[in-house]
Amino acid sequence: MGTGAVILLIVAAVVVLAIVALASQRRSVRRTERLRAEAESHRTDARLHTTRAEREQAGAEEQAARARRQAAEADERAQRAQMERERAAELDQRAQEVDPDSDDEVDDQRVESRNGADGADMRTRT
Repeated sequence: MGTGAVILLIVAAVVVLAIVALASQRRSVRRTERLRAEAESHRTDARLHTTRAEREQAGAEEQAARARRQAAEADERAQRAQMERERAAELDQRAQEVDPDSDDEVDDQRVESRNGADGADMRTRT
């Protein structure tokens, strides 16, 4: 083999190596661009999900606040109802005390009917 053939083979090998390196670099650039596009897509999706999560959290907090207000209103109404029951019992007792027509048997029946409505039998008749 002559010197010209060796030089030609070396030049051909260098050209092949250059082509392989260029192709590898292009693949690497395309891969990097593809990964950047994928990362940007993931970031966009993450922002969308973050916005949805914040909106859902705000809705949940608003619903919880409404529930707390309703519970407070219910407690307040229950307290007012209890106060009204106590006042009614006081007035009923006072009416019995001052009623000249009131007798013990009627009072016993009234107490029994109240206890029956409450589900408790506090007095028994003999």
